Amino acid sequence: MSKISDLRKSYERAELDETASLGEPMGQFRLWFDEALAAQLPEPNAMTLATVGPGGRPSTRIVLIKGCDERGIVWYTNYESRKGRELAGNPYAALQFHWVELERVVRIEGRVEKVSEEESEAYFRSRPLDSRIGAWASPQSQVISSRAVLVANAAKYGAQFALNPPKPPHWGGYRLVPDRWEFWQGRKSRLHDRLCYRLQDGLWVRERLAP
Repeated sequence: MSKISDLRKSYERAELDETASLGEPMGQFRLWFDEALAAQLPEPNAMTLATVGPGGRPSTRIVLIKGCDERGIVWYTNYESRKGRELAGNPYAALQFHWVELERVVRIEGRVEKVSEEESEAYFRSRPLDSRIGAWASPQSQVISSRAVLVANAAKYGAQFALNPPKPPHWGGYRLVPDRWEFWQGRKSRLHDRLCYRLQDGLWVRERLAP
């Protein structure tokens, strides 16, 4: 087995130049996201969400992007989960996309807010039936005695709601409103390209960062 410290890769697929990048970050993100989709990457919509809990302790998990526009990045979850509790106490978070095959990373930071109840309702209705039942069945982040608890809950709510489960009151969407983006493109010799966009007086300032 190889030593972990010996694992290396040379990044040589592409480059990221100020003159070729867009002047505002959401447009640049959509461009890269579309290229990730076109490359048929496995789960290009998966992103790491970092939150901070009491005492400044960070935690991360993978969630799926479900929308993006000029207002920000949207995902859906259980408001009573660990991430929901941490966002209630500290409404700032960071997101990261890692598209390994394209040698790209996108990092996004900002304030987090709940989406409207109407948006959450509309998305919930679009989900497969088993996912809607699952939103009721799982007391997310709570300790349970065994998987049998989830199976029993799913059977209970499946019988109760049949084909039309309503959105649980504890479930809905969050939107991260960005004030900082970073686009990272792997380059040879570890001289990677890093472009940062930061919001200053309502305008996006683009800067190159040293790798």
